Amino acid sequence: MQHTASLSQKLIRIGASLLVVALVSIGLTLWVTWQLEGGAAAVNEAGRMRMQAWRLVSAVQAGMERTELVALVARFDESLTVLRAGDPSRPLFVPWDDQVRQRFTEVESLWRDQRPLWLAEPAPPAQILLRAGGDFVDASDRLVLVIEQHLSRLTAILNLFQLLMMALAVGGAVIMLYTGYMYVINPLGRLRQGLRELETGDFKTRIEVDTVDEFGQVAGSFNHMAATLQTLYSELEAKVEAKTRRIEAQRARLEALYKVSAFLAQAGSIDELARGFAQRVRDVMKADAATVRWSDDANQRYLMLASDCFPQDLVEEERSLLAGACACGNLRPDARTRVIPILSHDDAPVRHCAKVGYESVVSVPIRLQHRLLGEFNLFFRSPVLLSPDEIELLDALASHLASSLEGLRADALDREAAVAQERALLARNLHDSIAQSLAFLKIQVQLLRGAVSKGETEQTEIALDELDTGLRESIGDVRELLVHFRTRTNTDDIAQALQETLQKFQNQTGLPAQLQVHGQGLPLPPDIQVQVLHIIQEALSNVRKHAGATEVGVEVAKGARWRFAVRDNGAGFDTRKHPGESHVGLNIMRERAARIGAAVDVSSRERQGTTVTLTLPEHPEAVAGALALQVIESGGLI
Repeated sequence: MQHTASLSQKLIRIGASLLVVALVSIGLTLWVTWQLEGGAAAVNEAGRMRMQAWRLVSAVQAGMERTELVALVARFDESLTVLRAGDPSRPLFVPWDDQVRQRFTEVESLWRDQRPLWLAEPAPPAQILLRAGGDFVDASDRLVLVIEQHLSRLTAILNLFQLLMMALAVGGAVIMLYTGYMYVINPLGRLRQGLRELETGDFKTRIEVDTVDEFGQVAGSFNHMAATLQTLYSELEAKVEAKTRRIEAQRARLEALYKVSAFLAQAGSIDELARGFAQRVRDVMKADAATVRWSDDANQRYLMLASDCFPQDLVEEERSLLAGACACGNLRPDARTRVIPILSHDDAPVRHCAKVGYESVVSVPIRLQHRLLGEFNLFFRSPVLLSPDEIELLDALASHLASSLEGLRADALDREAAVAQERALLARNLHDSIAQSLAFLKIQVQLLRGAVSKGETEQTEIALDELDTGLRESIGDVRELLVHFRTRTNTDDIAQALQETLQKFQNQTGLPAQLQVHGQGLPLPPDIQVQVLHIIQEALSNVRKHAGATEVGVEVAKGARWRFAVRDNGAGFDTRKHPGESHVGLNIMRERAARIGAAVDVSSRERQGTTVTLTLPEHPEAVAGALALQVIESGGLI
């Protein structure tokens, strides 16, 4: 049963009750004490009347003057009046009851009877006076006795009140202690115990609410807080568990994406790429089968690149599908990843999949830069519902596959373009060097045949010498071409490759060649180094063929702009004229320099040697990246 009063009301009621009881007890005690004080004064006054009675007897017997007797009688009357009415100036009043009233009446009646006796003339005999005085004293004694008995009763009542007040004090203390324990200490103890249990994590803790006072309200608030914490904790556990599952799922998806991406980066052929992709995606999605299909440029036919766990008879039937012939090869340009329920699908071609037990197929389009390249399919023998995260994962895998396939295609085109470029360069070199030498040899053979037929010995010798010289030059050109096309660099420092090139030049020509390198700069990319070596080799070839020099030097200046200079002390030539065949090598050097954004400058004067200077652009490493991208793009256009 709940108490409806508040704690303050309870304390006020208890305190007010104790105060009322205390006030009543104090009031009764004061009243009894007042009665005792008044009764005691009345007893004294009655005793004084006895003394006055004996004084009257003595005064009459002694023959005191009448005026003094009248004064004594007047004081006696005054004492009776004080006893009858009380004295308002001091606590003097008779505690009236029936006995006291009866005895006072006797005294008053006796005094009325004796009063004339005390004023009589002549004075009565002594015996009469003594008897009258004795009677009045006896009556006064009886009055005092009943007053004293009444006062005894009041004294007993006062003692009883005192005992009651002591008991009240003890009871009040007990009541206050009990009240404090019941309404303050005990609720606080329960609240503290509940808080301790709550601190240990027991959110099921509740405090019994049996009042609606302040502590009851605090207990109710505590229970509400505990219930809220329990709910929040339960929801938090559920949220943490759900978040953990989500994070684990994301981790698994990221791991799958990483593994598939790592495989795609290592695959060396389209067949290996497609097969490995189908196997891994099927394992990740727990599918029963997987296929990868590639479409033609018009998206009219889909070719099956690879499959995993797909029935062989269906592989043969669907190796090449016309667009729209089956639900798997029926993608629109804006198609998205979707789940196709096979058993409820309206198209007849999906019955092939239904015959082998598949119930659902997931179609994932493969795109590269909004261009539809194909699709991969996942087959399930049960209904499937994809979450947004799974759809995102499949789209990411499809994007990686498209990028990898396009990368393989770009690499193939890049290799094809590189081969074509090298073939064109070889053709130009053969045309500009060996082909012209062979044409020259052909002319000399005709001249030799004519001289032999005419018997011209001198012309025959000249023709033979020209043939011998031409053959030696052709052999040298062939060797130089072999050296050029075998030139490779695998070091960050081009100085070593230049030193090897000069060493070969010295072995071929016997001319001393020196290399000077100064300055600081970033290492050249390998592609740039190869082109630089080819240009320097061509410059050295021109020195061998045309300069007639005795010394050759190569100077390398490193810096933001690399500069290479090939100097000789040969015959030189007038740069305003075309010095015969020398323009062939110069054109080759300029073509190679143009490929890397460099410039070739030729400085020469007759009989003062020639200097060929190659100046690279600033930041050639960035130029190398741009050239590589240009090669890939040009390869894709082939």
